[in-house]
Amino acid sequence: MTAAPALDLADAEWLVHRYVESDDAFRFIHLPRGEHASHPFLIDSELGVRPTAPDVPAQSLIDQPRGRLHFLFHSAFCGSTLLARALSVPGVAMGLSEPVVLNDVVGFRRRGAGPAAVARAADLSLRLLGRPFAAGEVVIVKPSNVLNPLAELLLKIEPDARAVFLYAPLETFLVSVARKGLHCRIWVRELLEGYLRDRFVDLGLTPEDYFRLTDLQVAAVGWLAQHQYFTQLTGKLDGRIASLDADQLTSDPAAAIAAVAAHYRLPLDAAAVAAGPAFQRNSKTGAAYSPGERSADYAAARQAYGEEIAMVMTWAKAVAANLGLSLAGPNPLLPQA
Repeated sequence: MTAAPALDLADAEWLVHRYVESDDAFRFIHLPRGEHASHPFLIDSELGVRPTAPDVPAQSLIDQPRGRLHFLFHSAFCGSTLLARALSVPGVAMGLSEPVVLNDVVGFRRRGAGPAAVARAADLSLRLLGRPFAAGEVVIVKPSNVLNPLAELLLKIEPDARAVFLYAPLETFLVSVARKGLHCRIWVRELLEGYLRDRFVDLGLTPEDYFRLTDLQVAAVGWLAQHQYFTQLTGKLDGRIASLDADQLTSDPAAAIAAVAAHYRLPLDAAAVAAGPAFQRNSKTGAAYSPGERSADYAAARQAYGEEIAMVMTWAKAVAANLGLSLAGPNPLLPQA
C-alpha cells in the first residue's frame, strides 16, 4: 500500500467511507479515481485495506459545499453497476457504486435515531459524496437498494438532483435470483426483513403471510414494494425521477445511455459509451462477457426454474392487480414494448 497525501476535503479521491455513529464523525479512505473501475462496490470486502485519515467530526463539516449530484436507484440484478461504470466519463461524470457511508445512515435509522439526526447524517454524507473529481463534473451516486426507503429524503436533501430508477422486469429478476442459488435466496429474505423494519412494504399481506412465502415469492414481494414506492414517488416529484427497463439497457445500450444522459443533462456521446468496455465485461468480475453469453445463461436458468417462476409470476401479477400497480416502470425513459 503506497503512502497517501494528507487529507484534503477538496480532493474527491479521499472518499467518505463511514459514518462513525459513536463519535458523530466521518471516516475517509484514499481511493484514486483510476482504481474505482477495479471494484464493483465501494465496500470493505472489495476495497481491502486503504490509506485512512483521522476521523473528521460531523460538526466541522456543516459548511461543506454541495456539489452537482444525481441518483441511480435500482431494484438489484439489473445492470446498475454496469450503468454507473458506463456513465463514468472523465470531464463529464463519475459514478460511485454503493458507498458504505449511506448504508451506515440506514443502520443509524434502524437503531432508533430520530428523523432530524438521520437527515443530518444523510445531508453531510451527500455533501461529501458530491465533491467532483474534476471541475464541471457531476457525481452519479448509485446507492445499495437497502437505501431505497430513504430515496425521498435523499431527493429532498438534494433539490436539484434527478434520479433514474433502473429495474429488471419481474420475470428477469426472478430468473436472476434463481440462478444465483441459495445465497441469493437468503439475501432476498434479508432484504425483505429490512424493508419490513423500515415499514416500506404495503402490499396488503399480513405478517403471517410472509412466513408462508417461498423464496421466489419473497423476492417478488421485495420487487413489488420497490416498484410501488418509486411509482408513488415519481408522481410526487414531477419529472425528477424516470425509470429504465434493464432489458432495454442490454438490448439497446446506445438508446438507453442517450436517454439516461438526457435525463441527467450530461453531454455524453452515447454511441461511444455503448461501444466501450463497460458493455463487454461482467460488471462484477471484470471478465469478458458478451450479450449473447448473458442471454444463454438466462435461457438455461429459465429452463431449470421455469415452472417455479411461472407460478410466482401468476401470484405476483394478482397481488399487483389487487393494488392497481402496473409492472411497467413509472415515467419510462424509453417506449415500453
